[in-house]
Amino acid sequence: MSAVTTPTPTTVYPTLPADQTWPAQGQWTYEDFLRLPDDGVRYEIIDGVLYMTNAPDPEHQYAVLQIAFALETVVRAGHLGVVYTAPIEVRLPGIAQPVQPDVLFIAQARREMIKSKFIEGAPDFIVEVTSPSTARADRKVKLDAYERAGVREYWIVNPRTRFIEVYSLARGEYALRGEYGPGERVTSELLPGLELLTDAVFAI
Repeated sequence: MSAVTTPTPTTVYPTLPADQTWPAQGQWTYEDFLRLPDDGVRYEIIDGVLYMTNAPDPEHQYAVLQIAFALETVVRAGHLGVVYTAPIEVRLPGIAQPVQPDVLFIAQARREMIKSKFIEGAPDFIVEVTSPSTARADRKVKLDAYERAGVREYWIVNPRTRFIEVYSLARGEYALRGEYGPGERVTSELLPGLELLTDAVFAI
């Protein structure tokens, strides 16, 4: 994800309409989210804190496209479920209202969580493409949120270091299953047919 802003409770939200009252950090709700403007900013609320992310850069979108294409190929061939990319609302009850992962997969048996306007519940697999400005959100805030929600596998993709970290959920906690760098092949424990060369994920 690209640049993220986490205002403090005393921060004025300069990009939000001034004719409305906005809550302090830690007190945002889904009802507040629905009042936010449709202005191209990616808004996410985790544990009541609003995160605002600017439009992604080409490097970010290239990585998203490569991973989504590889994932969709495996999922479609095996009739395994459905793949989505951001922007899309994912509601994690009691945790996030909503988050908008870069790439996500929902298994066929769990398609009932797909509602008309959002996803209700934890996807089976999530990918976040990170940047220096979003590293804390992706590695700390979101990792913790996805772990608590029960996302079975979480990838953190870093175009600048050209590394991909793969976390798998075991007994309710994430374990780092592998770190894959240049020239290596990244695989999924959840989806055995999913394999990517790290060099193919990142723009030349």
